[in-house]
Amino acid sequence: MSRQQALDLLFGLLGSLLLLFIILPLVSILLGTTTEAFILALTDPEVLNSISLTFGAALISTVLAALTGIPLAYLLARRKFRGKHLVEALVNLPVIIPHTAAGVALLLVFGRRGLLGRGLEPLGLVFTDNLGGIVVGMLFVSLPFLVNMSREAFALIDDELERVALTDGATPWQAFWYVTLPLAWRGVMGGALMMWARAISEFGAVVILSYHPKIVPVLVFERFQGYGLGAAQPVAALLIVIALAVFLCLQLALQPRRD
Repeated sequence: MSRQQALDLLFGLLGSLLLLFIILPLVSILLGTTTEAFILALTDPEVLNSISLTFGAALISTVLAALTGIPLAYLLARRKFRGKHLVEALVNLPVIIPHTAAGVALLLVFGRRGLLGRGLEPLGLVFTDNLGGIVVGMLFVSLPFLVNMSREAFALIDDELERVALTDGATPWQAFWYVTLPLAWRGVMGGALMMWARAISEFGAVVILSYHPKIVPVLVFERFQGYGLGAAQPVAALLIVIALAVFLCLQLALQPRRD
């Protein structure tokens, strides 16, 4: 065995330990759930409504992040400006802030007596114990995934292609829309997928800002706290199965085709 093969073997063994760390809890919760309990969870109206709410709110937060985060990612990838490093740090800030602390901070802004909440409530925009609060919580904690992956995707595209389009008479918007974005779309969509996946798993920020209506992570916590592990396990297993199925399908759709 060569030294390179020995190093590859060592790294493979170490990587396998990490994969085992990921797989073991997931397999345990799936195998530990009886078929009867899984079917009961699958037919429970509260669970189904919670899953629908969770996936829908995550989708809304991802769309909102795309409308604002993709332009920001493009500027971070293409332009040099004063304060750029500060902007990048602010984008990544939600990653390091404890999510319960993020929930408290969001409540101070979007709560009924919050900085923005008190002015928006007369307009019918309520965030506490409302879908809006769930979307805000998910958006805050998961937006770095979309912005960072989109920025990397744009940075990989040769900006000479944009200059050629501009030389041929295209406007800057047309160069972005018809040249840069189509070339970077897999990275952008990958970032959106990662953001959506992160959003559906959020608990800390959402539970403080909008405990009701219950998303699945909140429902799992409530059932575990009130009725124990046996009541929470089937709901958690169902969420894992659905999330994995959707995530894998979307990821396969984003894989580049090989002729």
